[in-house]
Amino acid sequence: MNAISSDIEAIFNSPVVAALRADLALALRAAAHHGLGEGVCNHFSVALPDRSDLFLLNPRGLMWSEIQAGDIVMIDATGRKLAGRHEVEPTAMFIHAAIHRIARKNCVLHTHMPYATALTLTEARGLDTTLSQNAMRYHGRIAIDDQYNGLALDGSEGERIANAMSGADVVFLGNHGVVVCGERIDYAYDDLYYLERACTAQVLASSTGRALRPVRAELAERVAQQLQGERLQSALFFEALRRILNPD
Repeated sequence: MNAISSDIEAIFNSPVVAALRADLALALRAAAHHGLGEGVCNHFSVALPDRSDLFLLNPRGLMWSEIQAGDIVMIDATGRKLAGRHEVEPTAMFIHAAIHRIARKNCVLHTHMPYATALTLTEARGLDTTLSQNAMRYHGRIAIDDQYNGLALDGSEGERIANAMSGADVVFLGNHGVVVCGERIDYAYDDLYYLERACTAQVLASSTGRALRPVRAELAERVAQQLQGERLQSALFFEALRRILNPD
């Protein structure tokens, strides 16, 4: 094993990265538990501490419900796999590597979860953040990318998506799905879960055929600040999922 490979192996198996691998695997199992996955598709990634050029990612071909820490792989800023026993799906490398590199996001969760994806098929393309309380937590945090161009099979499409985010934490990808970003895995997963809850409420309310009653934008902004000002609930939620979903 050469010196570079030895260094990569040491990083990949370090206690800090091992803990991140466990948390990323837990987020994937939680997403499966909550019905947010889609076959063996879609991807979650997180940057390594103090190494903005290295990222952890779920592998190709595994159901999210079965993924454990040992299944997580490590890639570099170009999407090249550096460590791990599984392969990486090409669109994951192009989308996630670009968002980490260009948008400077630490944790990147991409899903085709049903109700959020349903809203990407509408004329508005995304969530109305002045409706439910859950929706208000995303007020001022959402970008819309309505230029669907097919599968992200080259670097340019991933870069286009990353640039379309314009600093937002959440991006609705027209005719495609969503990306939710966060500074920590537990925060990002909490936002992913409640985003789908908010989208579910909006789709169900719209299905009644009755007029919807949004709140004032100023109130939605205040609620967003209240919810983002204290994230203990996000950490407690993730720890509860750890107790429920971790194998004995």
